[in-house]
Amino acid sequence: MKIPESVIQFFKDQGYVIVSTIDKKGFAHSSCKGIVKINPSGQVHLLDVYHAQTRRNLLRNPRISVTAINEHKFTGYCLKGRAKILGQDMMPSQILKAWEDRITSRLTQRLLKNIHEENGPSRHPEILLPKPRYMIVIDVEEIVDLTPHHLK
Repeated sequence: MKIPESVIQFFKDQGYVIVSTIDKKGFAHSSCKGIVKINPSGQVHLLDVYHAQTRRNLLRNPRISVTAINEHKFTGYCLKGRAKILGQDMMPSQILKAWEDRITSRLTQRLLKNIHEENGPSRHPEILLPKPRYMIVIDVEEIVDLTPHHLK
């Protein structure tokens, strides 16, 4: 499924997304992740630094959704599809570089905000993140516009 440029830009503007998978009891499991790359052709690339519940869920059931909202504009999107898991040996170097650039950007933004506010936390969680252990590649099958109809 083609992803419109406006939707791609919306996701690029978000600091993180909510990724939902289905656990072994059939319940939704949600976690925060960062999109590394999103293609107009309908693929979304996520790098996961933890080897835990999201991975186990996807191995059992590849159905996944990626949701982002902008609370100030009251807009959002949900991308639904099927995921594949690729190990570290299958991750393209440009994807790893994009992830490192994103982490560096987030760290820089946090530092600047802390300096400006002069009372921010002294910790910077991005520094403590482990290297990605696998990549999730999502083939988008449906795009849901979460913006209320009266605001469109």
